[in-house]
Amino acid sequence: MKFLRAMKKIKIKKQIIAAVMACVLGIGGIYSVHASVINDAKNKKNEAQQELDNLNSQIDEIQAAQSDLQEEMDAYDDQLMALLTDMDLLENDMDAKQDEIDQANADLEVAQEKEQTQYNAMKTRIQYMYENGDSNYWEAMMGATSITDLLNRVEYVSEVYDYDRKQLTAYQETVQQVADLKDQLNAQLAEMEELKISYEDQASSLQALIAEKSAAMDNFDAQLASAKSLASQYADTIKKQNQIIADEQARQAAEEAAARRAAQQQQQNAGNQSNTTGSDTNASASGSGTGLTSSGLNPAHTTNVSGSDVVAFASQYVGYPYVYGGNSLTEGADCSYFVMACFGQYGISLPRNSYSMQSCGQAVSYDCAQPGDIICYPGHVAIYMGNGRIVHASSPTNGICYGSATYRTILTIRRVL
Repeated sequence: MKFLRAMKKIKIKKQIIAAVMACVLGIGGIYSVHASVINDAKNKKNEAQQELDNLNSQIDEIQAAQSDLQEEMDAYDDQLMALLTDMDLLENDMDAKQDEIDQANADLEVAQEKEQTQYNAMKTRIQYMYENGDSNYWEAMMGATSITDLLNRVEYVSEVYDYDRKQLTAYQETVQQVADLKDQLNAQLAEMEELKISYEDQASSLQALIAEKSAAMDNFDAQLASAKSLASQYADTIKKQNQIIADEQARQAAEEAAARRAAQQQQQNAGNQSNTTGSDTNASASGSGTGLTSSGLNPAHTTNVSGSDVVAFASQYVGYPYVYGGNSLTEGADCSYFVMACFGQYGISLPRNSYSMQSCGQAVSYDCAQPGDIICYPGHVAIYMGNGRIVHASSPTNGICYGSATYRTILTIRRVL
């Protein structure tokens, strides 16, 4: 009888061992099947990520070149505007100068008319005296009643000659002055016309430069649009591969859990059978557990850094801006720099990009996540605060802020403390 019980114990132990081995082999087979799909997706994702990084570098270079070119175009625009303003002022001056020339022409005509009138009057008086001969002159002299009267008459005739000459000379001088002024104004106008031609040449050159720079800007716009289009395609590829990885990991976890449940059921069945063999058999069965559970991953901490301290440090930057590629917690940071800088404050070294952070530290199940764990999403990372909340550099719109830990698909949770 004892021999039969012993043989039954051995049979039950073999059944338990077989169940455990079947579970191990089954899980190994499951892992092998899914690992191939996951590795293929990760390879495609890595290739797309590398291409996306290269394109992002090209986009940065194009945008920097655009910025430099825009500064040049702005400078040329400023020069052109200043030149056009100078041209407007010059045209106003030329109009005013033409008005002065027109006035000088009118003044010259008036002066010339006065000169001609005085000249004609003088000729008429001289002609009258000559046509009437010396007799009238002598008669006028002889008609004097006294020496004083005679001298007065002679003086009067001389004064008439002197007045005519002075008036004619004055009018001639006026005509000359007006004519000189007219010549001076014409010379000034000619100088302005030459300056206007120079301004027009400069404006033409500036407009040609602006057109050339504008064409270059259009070329940059086309390059940027093409690069952004390709970047969007690679981002879609990364998103799809992340989804494939997440789906495959979920299926793998579900199948592993199913395999564990099947093994546990086999163990339970074998244990039930062992109940018929006596108390010693029960004791033997209860001591043969596999240690495989579905309660999740909760590795021990490997540092003395408090996750709550990391969360508190990160929280003081809530409200500061998000900047893609930014390297400042106050001036602007992206998600990976924010996480890296917060942990770096406590001597924890992390990579600069979110993808590499997916492999840092140890994996943690969501139900076991603790403050200070890093939650990795497709293309994004955040710091877990506890109670289903995160603090992260979210986006240009939201900046550094709090949020729900499950607002997106979680790829993995990592414990680095």
